[in-house]
Amino acid sequence: MHFSVTFRHMEPSEPLKDYALDKLGKIKKYFPDPIQAHVVLGTERHLHQVDVNITLHNGIVLKSREATEDMYSSIDLVMAKIERQVRKYKDKIRSHKPAASPSFSLRHQVVAAESVETGPPTAPTEAGAPPKPRVVKRSEFSAKAMTVDEAVMQMNLLENDFLVFQNSMSHDINVVYRRRDGNYGLIEAAPARPEERARDRVRGSPPDA
Repeated sequence: MHFSVTFRHMEPSEPLKDYALDKLGKIKKYFPDPIQAHVVLGTERHLHQVDVNITLHNGIVLKSREATEDMYSSIDLVMAKIERQVRKYKDKIRSHKPAASPSFSLRHQVVAAESVETGPPTAPTEAGAPPKPRVVKRSEFSAKAMTVDEAVMQMNLLENDFLVFQNSMSHDINVVYRRRDGNYGLIEAAPARPEERARDRVRGSPPDA
């Protein structure tokens, strides 16, 4: 296992590092190497926070976070949560094969709320174009090829509410997300029907819009 730890807003501690590594050993017994694990131990106000990021041999990623008033307790809780998820999905994780096709590179932007909620939506700039929303953060990520079931599993292992992925069956970019009723939603890209394309051309849109 390739293990690294970062201490944030606190002094480095070898006992804490060794304790985290010992707890990570429970995950190693389920899967073969190579496994990469990065742990961030940090303090914020009165809380001791632990962030764990594990990449398994087949590319599946596990993430989790816990915060308590004691660092050892935070490590215990976050690793217990990850182990529960591993036990739940261990058969699917073991059967997952890395896709042979390359991943799609996508760009993610965070837009300032006030720039789209309170700003004048139609006020032109000096160039005559409407003002653009203010972007406060940009990042890039890869949409990996996987089945819908694998995408739901990966979303849960990341503790995310949605996941963008390449559907390994259709090769299209899809999105799975968690619904408030406890079910999962799936957004699939669908080509426009001929009548829709004709209507768009009438409206003046480009044929491939």
